Amino acid sequence: MTQKTWNVMVTGGAGYVGSALVPKLLDAGHTVTVLDLYLYGEDVLDGVRGNPKLREVKGDLRDPAVVADALKGCDAVIHLACISNDPSFELDPDLGRSINLDAFRPLVKASKAAGVKRFIYASSSSVYGIKEGVEVTEDLPLEPLTDYSRFKAQCEEILEEEREPGFVTLTIRPATVCGYAPRQRLDVIVNILTNNAVNTGKVKVFGGDQLRPNIHIDDICDVYLLALQKADEEIDGQIYNAGEKNHSVRDLATIVRSVVGPHVEMETVPTDDPRSYHVSSEKILKELGFAPKRTIEDAVRDLVEAFKGGKLPNSMEDPRYVNIKLMQKVKLS
Repeated sequence: MTQKTWNVMVTGGAGYVGSALVPKLLDAGHTVTVLDLYLYGEDVLDGVRGNPKLREVKGDLRDPAVVADALKGCDAVIHLACISNDPSFELDPDLGRSINLDAFRPLVKASKAAGVKRFIYASSSSVYGIKEGVEVTEDLPLEPLTDYSRFKAQCEEILEEEREPGFVTLTIRPATVCGYAPRQRLDVIVNILTNNAVNTGKVKVFGGDQLRPNIHIDDICDVYLLALQKADEEIDGQIYNAGEKNHSVRDLATIVRSVVGPHVEMETVPTDDPRSYHVSSEKILKELGFAPKRTIEDAVRDLVEAFKGGKLPNSMEDPRYVNIKLMQKVKLS
């Protein structure tokens, strides 16, 4: 099958997922424009900087002139940019709203005006809220518990309202992403556990029985790459969960210990976060043929290698690895 190539704008292309996705898009022959504030460093795309098919626009998603400039010549958008995770959001709710919700419809309308034919939105599996004891499929009602997840759900609705012939839309609801990327996050569960295991020899398990769906960062990148290859009628207006397995928090810690080494001490402590959900990724397998190729063990191994290779210096202290700490430091408004 001939690979379809796009001129794709990636919002948040210098973020955690973006820093892994942009090189893969370029390798696949796509032309890429990154729109990002580069809060986490100018160096995260060093590996591909200078590629003639890469254009970088440093700017704010909320600035219509910047967005219009970044969209020039683009026929696809992968929208990753957002204030990620609940603590960062609660730090400054107005900031979170302005980026995660208020900027969304203007971005979609600007994309249509620029001639974009395909818009892929990274939502979140957190839109479901707590769904105890059921397989969480895409047709279940959304019961978001926080502003972060509520705005994700609202953006899904906005995207459906803006969908029209010739403007194909797709929403992906990823599980929690894990593994190594040039712009590393160490504030998500598998990455937190691995950082602690490698650098302190101890992991703390909060609770233990709660199920947490995860997906390897290379696999979620593969979802976006696949979405660019599918015919319009296969994906238009669709919503897909994307996850690997639903492990309990205790199982995740056990996997980390099995990879890092038996010297790692595990301590279980009570938690006030009882959220547990079993996200089903059957639909994306059945309809698009997507199955993850990597495991949690792979993600942990990649991180261990990065720690040992000196790629993640000062990982217990540096605020750039933790979204909320970085947000407090830069005082973005």
